[in-house]
Amino acid sequence: MSALRRKLGDEYQVVSTSASGAGLPPPRATPRGKRQRFVDKNGRCNVQHGNLGGETSRYLSDLFTTLVDLKWRWNLFIFILTYTVAWLFMASMWWVIAYMRGDLNKAHDDSYTPCVANVYNFPSAFLFFIETEATIGYGYRYITDKCPEGIILFLFQSILGSIVDAFLIGCMFIKMSQPKKRAETLMFSEHAAISMRDGKLTLMFRVGNLRNSHMVSAQIRCKLLKSRQTPEGEFLPLDQLELDVGFSTGADQLFLVSPLTICHVIDAKSPFYDLSQRSMQTEQFEIVVILEGIVETTGMTCQARTSYTEDEVLWGHRFFPVISLEEGFFKVDYSQFHATFEVPTPPYSVKEQEEMLLMSSPLIAPAVSNSKERNNSVECLDGLDEVGTKLPSKLQKITGREDFPKKLLRMSSTTSEKAYSMGDLPMKLQRISSVPGNSEEKLVSKTTKMMSDPISQSVADLPPKLQKLSGGGRMEGNLPPKLRKMNSDRFT
Repeated sequence: MSALRRKLGDEYQVVSTSASGAGLPPPRATPRGKRQRFVDKNGRCNVQHGNLGGETSRYLSDLFTTLVDLKWRWNLFIFILTYTVAWLFMASMWWVIAYMRGDLNKAHDDSYTPCVANVYNFPSAFLFFIETEATIGYGYRYITDKCPEGIILFLFQSILGSIVDAFLIGCMFIKMSQPKKRAETLMFSEHAAISMRDGKLTLMFRVGNLRNSHMVSAQIRCKLLKSRQTPEGEFLPLDQLELDVGFSTGADQLFLVSPLTICHVIDAKSPFYDLSQRSMQTEQFEIVVILEGIVETTGMTCQARTSYTEDEVLWGHRFFPVISLEEGFFKVDYSQFHATFEVPTPPYSVKEQEEMLLMSSPLIAPAVSNSKERNNSVECLDGLDEVGTKLPSKLQKITGREDFPKKLLRMSSTTSEKAYSMGDLPMKLQRISSVPGNSEEKLVSKTTKMMSDPISQSVADLPPKLQKLSGGGRMEGNLPPKLRKMNSDRFT
């Protein structure tokens, strides 16, 4: 078999062709475009909001969050632009006051008291504003008490400057202290693996923390994104299903000091219950992993994300160990963090394995039914014992033995139990038991004979007259009236 590798954009597709001389043309490579991810490997979500219409005003109502969410280049541009416009505007206000009062023409007159000393033109007005705003106070330009409008403008400048400083500097500080960069030091394995662990088929991937500072209350969650169609015909392109990674047992709460392997046990409740190695070639899904925790140094919540598509899940693989014991400490080798190796793994899904196990196991239902039949027969025997004790003494003597019905029914019940148990035997034993010498008809005839022998023996032990009455002679209804009277007188 030869393999043809054909480049399709950023991906390669391997196409197997048959040997030459088969008489058939080689199959064509089906074009396959680039797999569109919902979440990139770096955690960025590939979602764009469009056609908002009049909803864009909502961004202005939450201006602070909008500025924080912007990229750094836009934040720096808005920061510089806001301060530049504010400075130019306030410097223009001081220049207008000096112009309206005529301070610009009388600036060099020592007998004249201007609103702001030593302000001759717009550059000098701009320098006065910067000195006031930055609280530099060189002492050459200062405001006098002969200018009430200048005092009002000075108060407005102080309030406006404080608001602008608090808004822009606070925005920059929040953006710099965002824990997004902390997520860069949280690692996820490049591939996920499926193999056996503790006797169960398990989906596994690895997470690690590169920093010595811990993630407090670290918790991990997994989502399966897969398109499906409801029974009503509704198509769901990105249906989200939860993958249990230890929520019921608390294993999703991580102590992330060293790299950990996160496990999802594939069972009847798992969305991968029907997934096999063969079906993975046609399935399309995406596993989104979300790791959340509190940064120990800043106390802010950090979230790291990644995803695994169906071609990034390796069937029959396991991760290499990365922790080794050194002299007095444990060493983590991150060079083997993404490495995997193959292990023997059945290629069947969990559903197929359970069905094969059920077909190979012996049937338990006949044994259960046999036990029920035995209980019912014992109950019937107990009931017959009570009825037998209530019979008249004459009838009990006629039967010969008081415990005869009980033994007889027990014999019949054992015969039925043997018949039931024959159904549980293998086919060879059933054939041996079905020979003419061991047939059910012979067992039934023996049972009938055993039932009739005690009765015939008990009748033979009776006196001759009673034997005639019990059926040995003519029936009492056929006797003459005199004989009937004689018999009745003797017995009474």
